[in-house]
Amino acid sequence: MSSLLLLFFLLCTTTSSSSSSPSTNKNEAETPKTFIIKVQYDAKPSIFPTHKHWYESSLSSASATLLHTYDTVFHGFSAKLTPSEALRLKTLPHVLAVFSEQVRHLHTTRSPQFLGLKSSSDSAGLLLKESDFGSDLVIGVIDTGVWPERQSFNDRDLGPVPRKWKGQCVTTNDFPATSCNRKLIGARFFSQGYESTNGKMNETTEFRSPRDSDGHGTHTASIAAGSAVSDGVDVVSLSVGGVVVPYFLDAIAIAAFGASDHGVFVSASAGNGGPGGLTVTNVAPWVTTVGAGTIDRDFPADVHLGNGKIIPGVSVYSGPGLKKDQMYSLVYAGSESGDGYSASLCLEGSLDPAFVRGKIVVCDRGINSRPAKGEVVKKAGGVGMILANGVFDGEGLVADCHVLPATSVGAASGDEIRKYIMLAEKSKSPATATIVFKGTRVNVRPAPVVASFSARGPNPETPEILKPDVIAPGLNILAAWPDKVGPSGIPTDKRKTEFNILSGTSMACPHVSGLAALLKAAHPDWSPAAIRSALMTTAYTVDNRGETMIDESTGNTSTALDFGAGHVHPQKAMNPGLIYDLTSYDYVNFLCNSNYTVNNIQVITRRKADCSGATRAGHVGNLNYPSLSAVFQQYGKHKMSTHFIRTVTNVGDPNSAYKVTIRPPSGMTVTVQPEKLAFRRVGQKLNFLVRVEATAVKLSPGSSSMKSGKIVWSDGKHNVTSPIVVTMQQPL
Repeated sequence: MSSLLLLFFLLCTTTSSSSSSPSTNKNEAETPKTFIIKVQYDAKPSIFPTHKHWYESSLSSASATLLHTYDTVFHGFSAKLTPSEALRLKTLPHVLAVFSEQVRHLHTTRSPQFLGLKSSSDSAGLLLKESDFGSDLVIGVIDTGVWPERQSFNDRDLGPVPRKWKGQCVTTNDFPATSCNRKLIGARFFSQGYESTNGKMNETTEFRSPRDSDGHGTHTASIAAGSAVSDGVDVVSLSVGGVVVPYFLDAIAIAAFGASDHGVFVSASAGNGGPGGLTVTNVAPWVTTVGAGTIDRDFPADVHLGNGKIIPGVSVYSGPGLKKDQMYSLVYAGSESGDGYSASLCLEGSLDPAFVRGKIVVCDRGINSRPAKGEVVKKAGGVGMILANGVFDGEGLVADCHVLPATSVGAASGDEIRKYIMLAEKSKSPATATIVFKGTRVNVRPAPVVASFSARGPNPETPEILKPDVIAPGLNILAAWPDKVGPSGIPTDKRKTEFNILSGTSMACPHVSGLAALLKAAHPDWSPAAIRSALMTTAYTVDNRGETMIDESTGNTSTALDFGAGHVHPQKAMNPGLIYDLTSYDYVNFLCNSNYTVNNIQVITRRKADCSGATRAGHVGNLNYPSLSAVFQQYGKHKMSTHFIRTVTNVGDPNSAYKVTIRPPSGMTVTVQPEKLAFRRVGQKLNFLVRVEATAVKLSPGSSSMKSGKIVWSDGKHNVTSPIVVTMQQPL
């Protein structure tokens, strides 16, 4: 028996960052910070024996400190510099880019069954058989740590470590060599860059080792990605993100390009900034961007009000429950009897014990963590908590492992509960409630649903590239959990658990990383773009009721801006029929058509750019991507049109004919030429052209509207689906 081999590259930084006040004086402005310097690698003078010597010579100031050198997916170094020293480096001819570090934040069972990987069906068995269970594939996981003693990393019945593996298991006092095995084959940690800026880490709360800690830094992500490639991984799983910036300023995008250029598939979490638009992160087209959906399991914990109404909620609280058949006094922390706004959020020290003692307390979501609110209520003497979503959170619910009996309810339910409390106070009959925990429920309908927190498009950097690409299970996912952290994540929580329930696009991303490893094992010659294409063109958008997936935050039908191509379908991805492939040269053309300078492009690609092929590519939207996104600026025009050129490669049957079915966005005209593609051999490539015509719609200045449709190529056996998104914008 074989299984996926996991390589953990572990980051040792912090979750918080400081900001300067407007009154920052000159000395503070010259405080050394960590900067990343991208260099032209082949410009090293022969007088220097190594690149490190060359880099050190660039640091003329005695105060400047070289931290790391990069030589795999990123050429250059990181150093502790003052802002003026960084500006001086920018003037050197061999320096391509200088940018300061950014703090990167986490985007943080039943899912194998939900994905069809543990069913008794022939398709599930075929998937695992053809991929040999992902044998000899290595996944590099860039995250905050690992607890190697967990059964998730047991290597029982596994074969030897792949011969191609070149990495190492970094050992420390709390991470001995026995921590690694034939499943967890390597582990590293990176802390020097963080410590150069923030001082020594607090080793009472963090480990100076690959053991689990918290927080991410840009430079550590870059180092880990480079180490992953040089160590011989096949897939990099990256569950961190930050603000969207141009690709040549984004260290993660630059490192991911280098990995992709080496044939390594990179998946990254889309971010937890949903449900608002323009919130998706990790949007580079050489990265597979993963949003989050629900699975068909939940953890109901309903609120029973004194007026007889039952309000649905969720929780994974498993401690002593409330007394059966007893109703408790119910209060809203933000009522007039409380301490105003701080109390409404149940912030530390904001609750009056005399007001909440012995009662169930309603707290509003926001500012502090959800479990932390429960701790505040518990300290003040409350017996339970109802955590109510705000308007922006909508109806999306996350199950937490609280420190007292507690449940989460949606925004509308929160309004209903607060109204009940207010009416009860007016009628002089105290409000009462209890919480009924119902354990685990499976076969929930509808599922999947787009998780409320999952970040949404359009793509802030390149709206012509639809992001996220796909969604995968990311809400209330069972995962291994370290001993030194309580299940609520609160420092005072001393409970221990082997597993915990977690939510976030950080949970969705590793699902796709694992599927990519299975696909790579079954199709060793597939490029990262081919793997992404297979996942996207076989994804589905219909839930287990047979209807279009809904948006958890509103209960309305979701769109391609929410789920991209749809929810991943592992079995169908194994045999997609056709793929949309891409090379590094295609990405260079894309960058040229994005109006990046030659220097900008060299920062990303590590080579001098030749933009002569960009003219043939036509425009940004002609990147051979599995989805199609058109953006029209109306500018008083009545009729607008654009076209897409796509190339598909046959990976299905040798002699096959595909016919196209078009479902245009509402009010648009879409044509495809030719309407039939006839393949005579596997590996054959054929082109087609998609033309989109739109009529202006009435919009207020600065607003936009989006419509989506799809085209499907079918040979009777395979359905190769590409979403089409058309955005109409009215300029200011």
